[in-house]
Amino acid sequence: MQTLLTAADRQSITERIQSLTPTDKHRWGKMEVGGMLCHLTDSFRLALDDTEVSMATGPLRRTVVKWVALKSPTKWPKGVPTRPEMEQGKGGTPPTNFDQDRARLLEAIDIFCANPPSADCPHPIFGVLSQEEWMRWGWLHTDHHLRQFGR
Repeated sequence: MQTLLTAADRQSITERIQSLTPTDKHRWGKMEVGGMLCHLTDSFRLALDDTEVSMATGPLRRTVVKWVALKSPTKWPKGVPTRPEMEQGKGGTPPTNFDQDRARLLEAIDIFCANPPSADCPHPIFGVLSQEEWMRWGWLHTDHHLRQFGR
């Protein structure tokens, strides 16, 4: 299972982010590539306890959905809604300059990997995550959106 804990997996994610261009088109969803960079940065900032977001967790999400999302070999499905605070065009940070937005994302990933979240920073859908689960989530969430843009 890929995770940001593994140097090779983290390097692969970094290279995929670096390969993005401002003209990349989404294969599904509504976000443009710059918005995706900001969405991912917002998500890592949430995990670093830098921002607040409404919780959408419940017993099913904290158990079955969490297990399927983080432990099963299936790819994350397309079109699953995010929290409004993270959604582009609603509460998410709007894109500004592509290169700067990409640099902010790479910096957020570096900080996230150097200081993984603790259990007192719950995920808004999955609830409490271990550091290993946070690192798996970071890889999966980033991979999901990179695939959205063919990367």
